Amino acid sequence: MDSGRLVHLRRYPVKSLLGERLPAAEVGERGLAGDRALALLDRATGRVASAKQPHRWRTLLTLRAAGAAPDQVRITLADGRQLSTVDPDIDVALSAAAGRPVTLVDSVPADATLLRSHPDAVLAAGWTDEVPADESRLGSAAPGTFFDFAPIHLVTTATLDRIATDLPPGAGTVQRYRPNLVLDAPGDAFAENGWVGRELRIGPSLVLAVLAPTPRCAVPTLAHGPLPRETGALRVPARLNRVEPLPGLGPQPCVGAYARVVRPGRVAEGDRVTVG
Repeated sequence: MDSGRLVHLRRYPVKSLLGERLPAAEVGERGLAGDRALALLDRATGRVASAKQPHRWRTLLTLRAAGAAPDQVRITLADGRQLSTVDPDIDVALSAAAGRPVTLVDSVPADATLLRSHPDAVLAAGWTDEVPADESRLGSAAPGTFFDFAPIHLVTTATLDRIATDLPPGAGTVQRYRPNLVLDAPGDAFAENGWVGRELRIGPSLVLAVLAPTPRCAVPTLAHGPLPRETGALRVPARLNRVEPLPGLGPQPCVGAYARVVRPGRVAEGDRVTVG
């Protein structure tokens, strides 16, 4: 079995907002404690707000969320103001930031969906134009959650380093691809493709089952806080690693892999990783 190390651990308390780096975290069946615990609901459509539809929601990536329990999450607005998610005017502030009336929610509405703009159409038309989009349900591999598919997204340093080689200096990869776990593991870039169906053991007890390569939408190309827009964040993986993540989806640019939790456990940066 190959072994490596967990070198970076991240949580995103509010879906589609910037997140935070953690030294350690509990990981349960629903992923890292507090990850995607909250989301914004578009009052006009009833859909979950997602930066996967850039022309409408790209400004969410100017906001940053930190904290675990819903009553402890703090949101930093683009102007530097900080709010608690339990502040009585939080929906007013977030609606102003998003440019649309939204409500912060901590449970997934029945039949919740989001819209995912076609990535190639976004590249062709730009971030401000409305383009064709697919409607998808949340949490196919994690029902009742705000995850797009599965509760864990992981990627290797080799994959991020290979992509960074073809991006401008300082373009940022960890921030753009929004993984929970960054692993320094043996193997070449995009080794995660070959982990599907295998188990990862991280730290003393956590066990993950790798489900599928992670298909990329337009989100990595958008500005993330101080990081500027970068179309190469999608064009490069489209050139280097276009594979079919799940049967019937067809080849798509993929970076990293999705996983589910087989056995919960606490992990910390520096923990050993074993690929079974």
